[in-house]
Amino acid sequence: MNDKKRCRWCTNDPLYIHYHDHEWGRPVYDDRHLFEMLILEGAQAGLSWITILRKREAYREAFCNFEVAKVAAFTERDVEQLLLNDGIIRNRLKINAAISNAKVVLALQHEGVSLSDFLWGFVNHQPLLSLPRAFEEIPTQTSESQAMSRALKKRGFKFVGPTICYAFMQAVGMVNDHEQDCFIRRDSF
Repeated sequence: MNDKKRCRWCTNDPLYIHYHDHEWGRPVYDDRHLFEMLILEGAQAGLSWITILRKREAYREAFCNFEVAKVAAFTERDVEQLLLNDGIIRNRLKINAAISNAKVVLALQHEGVSLSDFLWGFVNHQPLLSLPRAFEEIPTQTSESQAMSRALKKRGFKFVGPTICYAFMQAVGMVNDHEQDCFIRRDSF
């Protein structure tokens, strides 16, 4: 499996390889998973993605497997406990943003709008197909990620700038940025 041609950002770390081969760029419509990825992408701000991948299981445990209602109910005491958890990024702003974002997701759902429908609306509910020949051709943000960022911020989401939104869109398959010579692009799309 390791002899296959992958996107250049994918190092030889087995965790990265598994993430690239089985998750990155594959369309996700499940609200819980979308919430997880939105929170993890925000946690990644200023850090490498491999750092977040290595902490992902600890995040799942600390944030109740990203069950929105449970995270939305976190209290200041929960925040203080999370700040002591060395399995996650111990940044008060990022922790508070996760809780605040859960409350916004609940508000959306109470309006009868799923997180999936809301987010996928920025790409007309169809994955965008880009054609990067090389890593350098992959943008860090697009008009779609800028629009998503503005709309999320207007709703009250935090840590959702256009670059974070674009990384999120890539991760959950809203855009296919696998390089043209990557085996995933050739075999799966």
